[in-house]
Amino acid sequence: MCKYKCAVLVLLGLALCRTALAAPWQSLGRPATPAEIARWNIDVRPDGMGLPQGQGSVAQGQEIYDSQCASCHGSFGESNEYMALSGGIGSLASASPQRTVGSRLNYATTLWDYINRAMPFQYSKSLTADQVYAVTAYVLHLNDIVTADAVLDPESLARIEMPNRDGFTTAHGFSSLDGKADVENTACLEACETQVALTSELPPEFTAQIYGDIREHFRGLASMNHERSEPLVVTTKGTNSDVTTLLNANGCMACHGIDNAGVGPAFNEVAARYAGDKAAAELLKLKLKQGGAGSWGSVSMPPQSRITDADAATIVDWIVSGMEEN
Repeated sequence: MCKYKCAVLVLLGLALCRTALAAPWQSLGRPATPAEIARWNIDVRPDGMGLPQGQGSVAQGQEIYDSQCASCHGSFGESNEYMALSGGIGSLASASPQRTVGSRLNYATTLWDYINRAMPFQYSKSLTADQVYAVTAYVLHLNDIVTADAVLDPESLARIEMPNRDGFTTAHGFSSLDGKADVENTACLEACETQVALTSELPPEFTAQIYGDIREHFRGLASMNHERSEPLVVTTKGTNSDVTTLLNANGCMACHGIDNAGVGPAFNEVAARYAGDKAAAELLKLKLKQGGAGSWGSVSMPPQSRITDADAATIVDWIVSGMEEN
């Protein structure tokens, strides 16, 4: 009988301790609101579930693509240094597979989801739903999957049948044609790896100009996923406030650094090349507005047709003056 009484007393004591320990934490936190949950619940499934209302045309997508995407992915999706977006359809089973959006993806909704989450690289999640539909339409058009007059919305996007709908595979690198699978490992019980090195195919100078030391972004959950009250602004040294605003607003720092080259040349390299050239300002304003390639290698600069003449002049005058701080 004693052992049963003792057991009851022990259990009662544990319950009381648990209650006492839990009491200070009972008021910690609060239930998430539907609006807060909605901001996190952005995944889009293959059948289109999760797609928001909106629409966008191929023509609208081309304008956004030329200003935000072409500098990395090429004017026609052929790639300037990074993942090609077009071509290669039907090549995956050949001796020279080309893994692109058109040849590799099995659902068009996956393209929408990725653009919405991660693009453009320097300002992810900055596009509206309509803009994402438009860019998705244009990239699909580059692959001849939709026509030039196509307008996509949740229903029409989900109906698209991709060329590789039944042939999707993960046995390769994400963007490298000869790369290993993104995740390729064997479960172990002994002699397991003790350290894992994370690497990136993006040039460190490129990411440094946008994010600074990227390791500072992964210090633990306490420093992650905080909602910003102001848009992310890339600060630059040696510029006045007007130029800093223009460089950020027009995405210039996504490809150019002050002292370090990214996809394009560093601004100090441009200033040095054209130092003393009286015709440089007009030439650079024309290049800025119309785009072009050849002056700094094979990577094309997309036309910045939406920038005003006044803003273009402010940026170019700052460069040719030696990036003087006002």
